[in-house]
Amino acid sequence: MKATIINIAAAASLVAGVAAQPHHHGHHHHKRGTPVEKREVETTVLPATVTQYMLGTEEVSVDEAKEGLDKGLYIVVGETTPTYTPPPPPAVTSSSSKEDAVFLQKATSTTSSSSSAAPTSTSSAAAATSSSADITSGGTGLDAEFPSGKVKCEDFPEKYGAVPLDYLGLKGYTGLQFTPNFQIGDLAISFIENGVKGMAMKQGFYSYACPEGYVKTQWPEAQGSTKQSVGGLLCNSDGYLELSRPEKKTLCEPGVAGITIKNDMSKNVAICRTDYPGIEAMVIPVDAQPGTTRALANVKSADYYHWTGLSTTLQYYVNQPGVSVEDGCVWDCATNHDECGNWAPTILGVGEAADGNTYISLFPNKPTSSASPRMNINITGDVSLACYVQNGEYAVNSDGCTTAIGQGKKAVIHFTDA
Repeated sequence: MKATIINIAAAASLVAGVAAQPHHHGHHHHKRGTPVEKREVETTVLPATVTQYMLGTEEVSVDEAKEGLDKGLYIVVGETTPTYTPPPPPAVTSSSSKEDAVFLQKATSTTSSSSSAAPTSTSSAAAATSSSADITSGGTGLDAEFPSGKVKCEDFPEKYGAVPLDYLGLKGYTGLQFTPNFQIGDLAISFIENGVKGMAMKQGFYSYACPEGYVKTQWPEAQGSTKQSVGGLLCNSDGYLELSRPEKKTLCEPGVAGITIKNDMSKNVAICRTDYPGIEAMVIPVDAQPGTTRALANVKSADYYHWTGLSTTLQYYVNQPGVSVEDGCVWDCATNHDECGNWAPTILGVGEAADGNTYISLFPNKPTSSASPRMNINITGDVSLACYVQNGEYAVNSDGCTTAIGQGKKAVIHFTDA
């Protein structure tokens, strides 16, 4: 694991990345290798059992990092982080916890061998909540129970609430992880191959997007043997989709309400969530058009996906104004490569911790990207601390900031012209 730490007196954000194994559908520098994945952080590939701590650009020893974390001098905000010290919570907070990961890791993995905020996207929500299907064709939208083993893998389950992302070229799915040796009951998955555009569909896990404000419910208990995340419906050897979490009968569920995006600029902003668990590319879009307010999905970390027993959160890549979701919500952009997709200038992390607070982090996508956001982003509402990026400068310091809202409170991620 490569963990980035920062001095809590100077900043509030940290990003953790987890080493896994390289594969032909590369991330970052597109390394190629064995069919079992390694997750990369920049150009460094580490054994899955090694943890490397980074304070800015300097490596910190394990002992020093542990001492700093124990004393509250550093914080670790990461999807795979076992411990963290949160920033000062809102006054309504009743307790604090050191068991949750607060924010998603910055590194995205490569392929490998409660009420909700109502969806505000008229196109995706309308498709996902359509109830026109009859009993023959099946499905009635978000509330329809998925008929495990009855829908062909090539038939994207849009009638059951999932939102197709046709621009990815994966028949509507957000990611395909082929696992030819997997059997129900396996404790781990040793061979994982990421599907790419044009590949034949075969046995494995098929991940999908949900409407804005919702998150997927399906991932197997068995995960990658070298700590890759695996997510989505199981496409079985007969070519039919099965629930990978049979206790969850629907494909999408509402996230934790309270966080919205408001765009007061003349250009759209493409906000792209990583497909996690799954291929972990930033492909799940929220298209904040000018003058609109959109729901941002959030999760109660303790009740959502756990990576190696640790709670996880959600991570969004925020593109430059004017970048379309088709161009920005992919790994490698066709245009303006150095400022969108994996190289988007800003990352936003959200998650509700066990203390009941939702922590919201805003930080630069470094060292991957040197781009500076060409807009102002300010987190407003019932927040505990000021957190923003204005004219390219982040609150607290150049590593970004973290703020929090209490349970049932609201926050607005506000985009304005720089």
